[in-house]
Amino acid sequence: MTRYVAWLRGVNVGGHNKLPMQSLRTVLSANGFEAVQTYIQSGNIVFQSGESDRRQLERQMTELIEQDFGFAPSVMIITGEELHAAVERNPFPEVADTPKHLHVNFLGDTPTHVNWDSLEASRDSERYELVDRVFYLHVPGSIWASKLAAKVERCLGVPVTSRNWRTVCKVRAMLA
Repeated sequence: MTRYVAWLRGVNVGGHNKLPMQSLRTVLSANGFEAVQTYIQSGNIVFQSGESDRRQLERQMTELIEQDFGFAPSVMIITGEELHAAVERNPFPEVADTPKHLHVNFLGDTPTHVNWDSLEASRDSERYELVDRVFYLHVPGSIWASKLAAKVERCLGVPVTSRNWRTVCKVRAMLA
C-alpha cells in the first residue's frame, strides 16, 4: 500500500464547489481509497491505495466527486515520499517560521518550457526556486497582491496547485 496526498483545486472557495470533507471521506472510503483523512476544508486528503498509477487515482477521484457532488475539481496526487522530499528540500528554511509567506506549488508534470523571463519580470520582492516538480515561492507581502504568484502556472506551462507552508507541514504530519 502506498500513502498518497491528493490536492483538490477550487473547492469550498467563496461559496462555490461546496465539498463537505466528512461526506468526501465517506465516498472515497466506500470506493477503494483506504485510511482517508482530510485537513481543513480546502481539499487536502491523505489516503492509502494499492493502485500505483497516480493518474488513474486522479481520474477516479475526480469522477467520484463529480458523480456525488456535481462538479469535477482538478485533482493532483503525489506520494507521501514526494511530500516528505518537498519539505526536506525547502530552499528557504529561514522563512519557515512565517508559513503564510512561504508557498509550495506542486506541479502536475515536469515543466519543459518555463518562461523564466516572464517570471522575473513579474517578480517584486519574491524569491522562487523550481526543484523537480515543486515550485517554492517566498512572498514577503500578501500572496493576493503578488503578480508573480498569479502567473506561476502560466509561466511554468503545467498544472499547479499551491499550499502555504503551514498546510504542507500539517499534511506531512498526517502521513506519520
